[in-house]
Amino acid sequence: MTLKWLAVVVATISVTLCVTGNAVTLALNGGQLPLLVNLFALVAAATAVVLAVVAELHERLNDRLTALTEFLVERLREIEAHTGDRNSGFVEGYLLSHGQEAAVVPFVRRGRGAAER
Repeated sequence: MTLKWLAVVVATISVTLCVTGNAVTLALNGGQLPLLVNLFALVAAATAVVLAVVAELHERLNDRLTALTEFLVERLREIEAHTGDRNSGFVEGYLLSHGQEAAVVPFVRRGRGAAER
C-alpha cells in the first residue's frame, strides 16, 4: 500500500474512532472522551491528511519529471540521428572531393597565445 493511501486510512480510522468514542461516551455517561484523547485523534488525523497531500504532490511531480525525461531523451535521439547523418555526409563528401589521400584533421584549439604555437 502506498504512503498516500496508508495516510488516508490512518486519518479515516482516527476520525472514526474519535467520533465513535465520543458517541458511545455520550450515550453511556452523558459526557465526552477526555480532551487529551480527542486532541490525539485530531492531531493524528490532521498529520495523516497533510502526509497524504504531500505524497500525492510528490507522485505528480515524479510523473511530470518522468514524462519530461522521456521527452528529452526522445528529442536528443532525434537530434543525434539528424546531426549524425549530416556530419557523416559532410566528411564523406570532403573525402570524395579531395581524393583518397586527403586526411581529415581536427581543428586547432583556439584561445592559446602565440607563444605556445
